[in-house]
Amino acid sequence: MMTQVGFLPDETSSFVGRRAELARLDTALATRRMTTLIGPGGVGKTRLAVRAARAAADRYPDGAWWADLSPLYDDALLLPTVSDAVGLADHTLRMPVEALCEWLSDKRLLLVLDSAEHLRGPCSHLLAELITTSPGLTVLVTSRQPLATRGEHVVRIQPLPVDGAPDALRLFEDRLRAADPHADLEAHGDRAAAADICRRLEGIPLAIELAAAGIGRHTVAQLATRIGTRFDAPVDAEDLTASRLDLLADDSLWPRRHRTLRTTIGWSHELCTPLERLLWARLTVLRTDFDEETAREVCTGGPLTPDAVDRALQGLVAQSVVQWDGTRYRMLDTLREYGRMWLTELGEERAAADRHARSFLGLARRAHDGWTGPDQISWYHRISDTHLDLCAALDHLLAHDVTAAQEMAGRVGFFWACCGHLSEARGYAQRALEAGPVEGTHRTRLQWVLGVAALLQGDFATAEKYGALCTATALYDRDDDGMLGATYLSGLTQLMTGEPAAALEAAERVLRMTEPGRTEGEPGSSGASGEPGGSGESAHRLRCRLITVFALTALGRLTESLPAATALRRSCERGGEYWTRSYADYQLALIALLQGRPEDSAAHARDMLAGKHRLRDSFGIALGLDILAAAIAAQGAGARAARVYGTGHAYWRMVGHPQRGTPELGAVRENCELQARAAVGDEAYQRAFERGQADNAEVGLAAALQSGLQP
Repeated sequence: MMTQVGFLPDETSSFVGRRAELARLDTALATRRMTTLIGPGGVGKTRLAVRAARAAADRYPDGAWWADLSPLYDDALLLPTVSDAVGLADHTLRMPVEALCEWLSDKRLLLVLDSAEHLRGPCSHLLAELITTSPGLTVLVTSRQPLATRGEHVVRIQPLPVDGAPDALRLFEDRLRAADPHADLEAHGDRAAAADICRRLEGIPLAIELAAAGIGRHTVAQLATRIGTRFDAPVDAEDLTASRLDLLADDSLWPRRHRTLRTTIGWSHELCTPLERLLWARLTVLRTDFDEETAREVCTGGPLTPDAVDRALQGLVAQSVVQWDGTRYRMLDTLREYGRMWLTELGEERAAADRHARSFLGLARRAHDGWTGPDQISWYHRISDTHLDLCAALDHLLAHDVTAAQEMAGRVGFFWACCGHLSEARGYAQRALEAGPVEGTHRTRLQWVLGVAALLQGDFATAEKYGALCTATALYDRDDDGMLGATYLSGLTQLMTGEPAAALEAAERVLRMTEPGRTEGEPGSSGASGEPGGSGESAHRLRCRLITVFALTALGRLTESLPAATALRRSCERGGEYWTRSYADYQLALIALLQGRPEDSAAHARDMLAGKHRLRDSFGIALGLDILAAAIAAQGAGARAARVYGTGHAYWRMVGHPQRGTPELGAVRENCELQARAAVGDEAYQRAFERGQADNAEVGLAAALQSGLQP
């Protein structure tokens, strides 16, 4: 669920009790800069943090934001994860921590870091910097242990009370009815048996939920008897199950209750069929939420056939080992930790990592092939949403299959560049090139990704270097799309550095050279890169055509750039391509503005912004807001233009740059401000501009997308 500003996870089941804890947390968030909510696994820290953050969200003008740290396998991913969580898509060459500190420096927001126990040191160092440089920042952390950060206020969470309070029993009954709406505790002895279960499980919410999930295979009375037998039995030091379960212990916090949770998880594990247990272990290699297709790809093998994976997955959902939200599956980190232990015991860690890497290499291939098709938006989002799994797969392949890593880094690089993961795109491409020899289209793609990432970061010298390397490589490999891609990279670099004539000449030449239907054997005729498009145009060809439109507009040849932009947009629309299409809309908006048609310009700008919003392209949104503000100012609506312009500045801050774009935009922006100030006066202009700057970015964009000239 989205809060008014920010993001907090959905609550997919009922919330029981915790009034005193919520009151303590509310006071802590109101009076302390940093609060850490600690307790053992399964005690309910995450649910309590969600509820507390939602209750406090209205106190933070810049919102409440959530970062789940449980999937992070490497502290190198901590900064990108936190930056993503607060909406920063930095496009600069700055150190990531510097960019994050600057982004948060003037904001009043609540940042929640969930499940930080495995990254205590890195989290402590990061939060020390953020709290020092961001006076309006409040932090709530959940962890099994304190982070030991200066100024940290610790709130310990206990299990639900089981004597004299109905909360634990109510939780058991709620989860029982969630699994079976007709279930109840009305049969003779059931309520007393359920209360006995809650007492023996010591009020630990996860243990109670797992027990309630077992009712499908036992009556409440039978379940109470089985749990009682299990907990009354002495622990055998030689017992394999007990010794392995001890790996989950945290002796610094309530060892007996840890034993309760470990024993309950082990009991749930025993209730699973052998194939469900195997699936439980294999699923732990996944870092993000997943669907059935991904589960089959990552977990199929040996006795787990694809059909068996489907059946076992439903069994794990029924037993609350895996959660289902209606579209995706996920596993709680405590249960993932247990399953990972058994994956190691089975000796399947390497095999599981191999399957995982193959699955996400396949995803990268399918997404790349679908780039210009009608599912571009969904592929774009899927690559963004599985970022941690893609990083894990790439790290594994770089260690064990360099050729596959080189292919994968090239295929996901452009998605990452557009999603704002410029550092990862550039870093993995560089590592892949340095990992070993690479030839053909894989080499061209990696060089191209490096160049595009550098260009978007404002490193024009590096972009120019890799544009030249891509050109040389593509000529040597006789690769059509490699040539088109190289020309796009070099041409955009030339446009950004004020050389539109050179960009136009090169783009037109390469478009002629690579014209579809040339005789086989001519230079560049192989088209070997496998770029998608079917009977339509490849992504690289569409982007190269975009260079010609930009260049014609920059040269003032508007009677030529208008039909070129219109034709390009039509081609993109036919193929379902949004990324290039939105930039064609941007050019149509700029052309209309330069031709004195501000109403048409505003309409095209809103089309561009709608497309970029669907793609989550903050850089493109910033450009679009600038041109929309200019179109509104040209219609005499100075206050409205100033507010949109202010929102544009908020997006420029989000990507870490001052206003960017091709040089001719400087005059457009200057004229926009002059017209808007002349229409309403300096004081009213400044008030509206500051309002737009202060708006949450999403709220400001929504206001900008409304047609009409009302303030």
